[in-house]
Amino acid sequence: MENNQKNIQERFPVRGENQPLQQNNIRWLYLAIGTVLMLFAGIIYAWSILKSPLAEAFSWERPQLALSFTLTMCFFCLGGMAGGLVNRRFGVRLSLILAAILAGAGFVLTSRLGGESVGKLYVSYGFLAGGGIGIAYNVNLSTIGAWFPDKKGLCSGVLMMGFGASALILGSLAEKMISSPSVGWRNAFLIIGIALCVVLLVSAFILRVPNTSAAPKGNNAAASTNRDYTTSEMVRTSSFWRAFVCLIFLSAAGSTVISFARDLVLSVGAEISLATTLVGLLSVCNGLGRITTGAFFDKFGRRKTMLIANAVTILAAGVTLLAVIFTSLPLCIMGLCATGFSYGSCPTISSVFTSEFFGTKYYAVNFSVMNFNLMCASFIAALGSVLLASSGGYVAPFVLLLVLASIAMVLNISIRDPK
Repeated sequence: MENNQKNIQERFPVRGENQPLQQNNIRWLYLAIGTVLMLFAGIIYAWSILKSPLAEAFSWERPQLALSFTLTMCFFCLGGMAGGLVNRRFGVRLSLILAAILAGAGFVLTSRLGGESVGKLYVSYGFLAGGGIGIAYNVNLSTIGAWFPDKKGLCSGVLMMGFGASALILGSLAEKMISSPSVGWRNAFLIIGIALCVVLLVSAFILRVPNTSAAPKGNNAAASTNRDYTTSEMVRTSSFWRAFVCLIFLSAAGSTVISFARDLVLSVGAEISLATTLVGLLSVCNGLGRITTGAFFDKFGRRKTMLIANAVTILAAGVTLLAVIFTSLPLCIMGLCATGFSYGSCPTISSVFTSEFFGTKYYAVNFSVMNFNLMCASFIAALGSVLLASSGGYVAPFVLLLVLASIAMVLNISIRDPK
């Protein structure tokens, strides 16, 4: 990694007093490019839209398609870890090129699927697309984040907002293409794959790490450590495990509700058109939660921000539980908005917490490990679906989420600076 930084500094040397100003200006351009990258990478979360034509075309059952998304999240997390290792060894450009090839190939191969084996879907969409996007996600966050040591929360929040907004923006566009007779689902997957590949390739040849001698200096009051922890050192601290489990429970609340949000709203008396609108509102609140949490980190620090996010999660589960018990649409709308906001806070917390607590030198790999909370949360979401099916109602899943969010608060309060 030191050799890569040395080569970069030789190619982009400091040239006089104006260099810091130039780097300060260009970092906002990189943030814009990184946000566009995240917007396209986030299409992986539009699975609820993308899976529909596959179920119709091949008669694949709901559990088979649910397993596909679970595997996708697993490979997304593994791809993030691979991205951290590849980035350290080969740099940003080669890492993003690899991500472009894998993710693009995943969508293109999915567009050519036949119905003979759902296993091919697991390889194309799960392994290739999920793994490729995981690499891009990690490399992009660590690269752009290095330009903003003084605004870590804002930077992470903006990038995460782009990732979260994809399901609403590109997901809606994908739905229109799929339903269009002139395009269809096969061409929709093909177009998405090509567009994603192009965006990642263009980013690969533009983005670079900052010249450390001229980059803005961080003075974030939220910083908790003055040393850099290796991954093995990080996982030996109690702070890591408390934060990790806490984030599993908080993320599980959002991912569980998202998996059945439309049906939930219908169950409390909403019309179909309103239910679709409210699912979109959930995505909007998700994006707002990401950027707001980032701003809170910079303003109020880690402890207050994480406690507020946790409290909102408890509120979301409690209000939605009451909505189910009393069949109240207004309470359900409030619960969905709070759920979207709380779920949006989780990836921003994961990113900034890892950087602030365990340093920036090994951030790419450390963050990929912390990000495994998403994979664990997906299994709790699957458990929520099982509870829904076995109990025949939404009370049991929301009681589970309320209990988990309360346990998360206990863990949250107990987190201390790493020793």
